[in-house]
Amino acid sequence: MDKLLESSLDHFCSRLPTVPPARATGVIPVPFMRRMELLHGTIGGIVPGRQVAGGADMEIKPQAAVIPEIDQLEQGKYGPVFPKTPACYGFTIVAKVKPGRADAMRAYGHTLAEALEEDPHLLAPLKLHYLRWVLFDDDTRFMYQGIFDTDFDKYTEDAIALFGRAGVNTAFENLEGFPEDWRTDPEAFVRFVREHHCPSFIEYGEYPYVSADEIKKALRIKGALSEMLDQLQ
Repeated sequence: MDKLLESSLDHFCSRLPTVPPARATGVIPVPFMRRMELLHGTIGGIVPGRQVAGGADMEIKPQAAVIPEIDQLEQGKYGPVFPKTPACYGFTIVAKVKPGRADAMRAYGHTLAEALEEDPHLLAPLKLHYLRWVLFDDDTRFMYQGIFDTDFDKYTEDAIALFGRAGVNTAFENLEGFPEDWRTDPEAFVRFVREHHCPSFIEYGEYPYVSADEIKKALRIKGALSEMLDQLQ
């Protein structure tokens, strides 16, 4: 599916021991053969060295995409529909920090890290690849960068729902202009995000359009390869 899987398969094949003919007939355990079926793509739809996109196999090839000006984008429920790029979906939010709230923002970062230690799947509904928070200009401004697999508006809606279910505040409450009634008026939350989003004009992907779930699947297969090698030695 991606370069990680392809290199794992190459490494696996290079280390396979020579199996005598007598041993090759009926002695290889069923779990081993099951894993081999997995590697050949008969389970999970994975084909080594290729990415499945839109029902068709596509060779992995780094890509870049120029993003149209906002006035050229299709309009959706909340505004312009930002397209999926080789780097998947994402946004960059830049906003002013309320005076004296920088420490509270940093403390929220620690709270989030501790919550993820307790429940590593806490943010799973957001389909994130990466999340980066930055305080800059002497802690007067905040930048929130996220790369994820859902579209712009769905990510925001899912984040609101996640905060609501967990009964927790959002770090955005430390930002100027953030609506205090965001729990009862989720559209105000979305408007804030859109108003403070700084759109990219070009994005690049070394393994374009690959989802986080696909990457994790490739890593699981790599682990299975290592396990098989250990069993064969």
